[in-house]
Amino acid sequence: METRLLGQIGAVSSLTLGGGGLGQLWGATTHGEAVATVSDAVDAGITVFDVAPLYGDGEAELVIGEAFGGRLPEGVRVTTKCLLGAPPAAEVYPRLRASLEGSLGRMRLTKIDVFILHGMIDDGDTEGATTRTGLPLFFGAVVPAYERLKGEGLIGAWGISGVMMPRAVIKVLESATPPQVVQCIANLLDSPGSMRRRNEEARPREIIAAAKRAGAGVMGIRAVQAGALTSGLDRELPPDHPEMVDYDRAEPFRRLAAKAGVCPLTWLTSTP
Repeated sequence: METRLLGQIGAVSSLTLGGGGLGQLWGATTHGEAVATVSDAVDAGITVFDVAPLYGDGEAELVIGEAFGGRLPEGVRVTTKCLLGAPPAAEVYPRLRASLEGSLGRMRLTKIDVFILHGMIDDGDTEGATTRTGLPLFFGAVVPAYERLKGEGLIGAWGISGVMMPRAVIKVLESATPPQVVQCIANLLDSPGSMRRRNEEARPREIIAAAKRAGAGVMGIRAVQAGALTSGLDRELPPDHPEMVDYDRAEPFRRLAAKAGVCPLTWLTSTP
């Protein structure tokens, strides 16, 4: 397994195991299969596991807890998240702390490597929002709360989701207090698929460039665009669903893979 530098976090495996499948969000699977997948991933050299409470209502984190029994193998790192929204500033730290404690309990850990803000950072009106966090709240309350959690020894670093509002994400990355990690779209289509929430271009390459300037580590997500870049989707979707639209767009890629005699997924994960 090749390694890459994840900003200040250090060297990690070039491939990361995402928690959506562990939480049984993609197609039919079982808890036992998910636990076995984690073990197989470690054997294959994967050292980063990216989970969240929303992945199967805590299921992905429970899988991590069972697979490792509260003792992470040497060099293995775990990230998790919190969907904060836009609560009053005074509630930010308590909500982040409560979410983190729940995650730690499910994973049987006392500390995680990276705590990521799940959802959108928005530079517009976010009053009453449940999935969007405005820039004033982010800088005024979220960043101090993350730094407090670091000081308490509960997290090693903090990060953001750099997907849904590129202009706001770039403002954060260009600020005096950038995150240590940013999760960015990284696929052949430059597509966030169903993660897109507004009529704004995804601009993943600009976000990655801004992260590099800020010294933030980049975690590429949606590498196969939720299955759109594989040989076949593992679930039924309507023709106008964003993932199905991208699957149709990726037909030339599948033809190239077939001509090369490899499956699309193998090609994506083995090509430098």
